Amino acid sequence: MEVKRSRLLVTAFPYLQIFSVFALTPPPQSFGKSSNNHLGRYLMVGYCCYALALLVLVFVVTYVNIVAIIEEVEDYKVEDFTKVMGNCQKMLLSIMSITNHLNMLFNFRRLGRIYEDIADLEAKIDDASQCFGGQKHRISFRFRLAIGVGLWLILLVGLLPRFTLLAMGPYINWPCKIITEFVLVMQQLKSLEYCVFVLLIHELVLRLRHTLLQLKMELMDCDRQDMLRALSVALKRNQLLIGQVWRVGVELGTYFTLPMIMLFLYNGLTILHVTNWAYINTFYDDDCCRYDRFGTCILLILNLLLVCFLSQRCTDAYNSFPRILHQIRCLSAVTDFQPLNMGIREYSLQTQHLRLLFTCGGFFDINLKYFGGMVITILGYTIILIQFKIQAIAETKYRSSLNSST
Repeated sequence: MEVKRSRLLVTAFPYLQIFSVFALTPPPQSFGKSSNNHLGRYLMVGYCCYALALLVLVFVVTYVNIVAIIEEVEDYKVEDFTKVMGNCQKMLLSIMSITNHLNMLFNFRRLGRIYEDIADLEAKIDDASQCFGGQKHRISFRFRLAIGVGLWLILLVGLLPRFTLLAMGPYINWPCKIITEFVLVMQQLKSLEYCVFVLLIHELVLRLRHTLLQLKMELMDCDRQDMLRALSVALKRNQLLIGQVWRVGVELGTYFTLPMIMLFLYNGLTILHVTNWAYINTFYDDDCCRYDRFGTCILLILNLLLVCFLSQRCTDAYNSFPRILHQIRCLSAVTDFQPLNMGIREYSLQTQHLRLLFTCGGFFDINLKYFGGMVITILGYTIILIQFKIQAIAETKYRSSLNSST
C-alpha cells in the first residue's frame, strides 16, 4: 500500500481517514494490493453503500430545509428573490454531494496515481538529498499539518454548529437540525481535504529547494572538474524531480476542479443568503441570531482563506527556484564550466514554462489574489442586495400609506 511506504502519507493518514468517514474521499486503504483480494472488494462495496446512504441523507436534509425556507418566507412576507436565493442555496447541498460522489467514482484511479506519485517522489527526493547530508531539521510536517488542518478542523466542527443551529429557526425540528449540521460540516471539510494534498506538495517543494540550496553551497568552493560533473548530474536530477512535482500539482488540480468550484460557489451564495436574512431580521427586536449570522459568514470566508493561503505559500516556494538558479549561475565555478551553465539555463526555462498554479480547471486560480477578488465581489453583491431590499421596503410603505389614505 502506498500509504504505508511513504512517511508523508502515513502522517496524513488520520486526516484522510476522517474525510473518508464523511464520504469525501475513498479510504486510503483502498489504494493498494489489499484492494485486489476478496476482502478488499467487499470493503469497497460496503463503503460505496455507506457513501450512497449519506447521499440520500443529504437529499432528505435538502428537502426538509427547502420546505422550511418556503414556510419562513411566507411568514415573513418576503416572497421576492429571497425565496429563489434560499431554494438555490439549499439545493446546492445536494448538488455538491452529487458532484463529490461522481468525482470519486470517475477519478478514483487518478487519485490512486496521485498517491503513488507522492510516495515515489518522497523516496527519490530523500535519496537525492543524501549526497548533501540529507534534509535539514525544519518544523516537522506533522506539526505543520496539525496547525494548518487539524486545528482548523477542530474549530470548524466546534464553531459552525454553534453559529448556525439557532439560526435555522423553529421551522425545523431538532433531529433534522442535528442532521443538517452534520451535512453542513461535511461539505465544508472538503476544503481541508484539499489542504492536506497542498501541504504534501508543499513539503516536496521545500525538500527540493533545500537540496538546490545545498548544491549552491557546494558550488561556491568547487574547482574540480569531476566534482562539477557530479553536481551537474545532481542539478539535472533536481530538475526532473521538480517537473514531476509540477505534474502532480496538475493532477491534483484536475481531481479537485468540480468539488472546489462548488465549494466556492456554495460559500459565496450562503454568505449572501445569510446577509439577506440578517437584514430582514433587523426590523424585529426579538432577533437573537444576528451575531451568529455574522460568525457564520466569518467562518465560511476563513475556510476559503485557508485554502487560498496554503496554495499561495506552496506557489511562492516553487517560484523561489528561479531566484536560486540565478544565484547559482552567477558563481565563478559555473561560468567556467559550460555543461553546468547550460544545465542551469535549461532548468530556468523549465521553471518559466512549468508554472505551479493551483487552479480549478482554468476557471480561476486558488491564491490570495483570487480570494481578494472574491471578497470584493461578495461585498459588491451584498451592497446591491441591500439596495434592492431598501427599495422594496420603501415601495411597500408607500403602497400601505396610499391604502390607508383611501
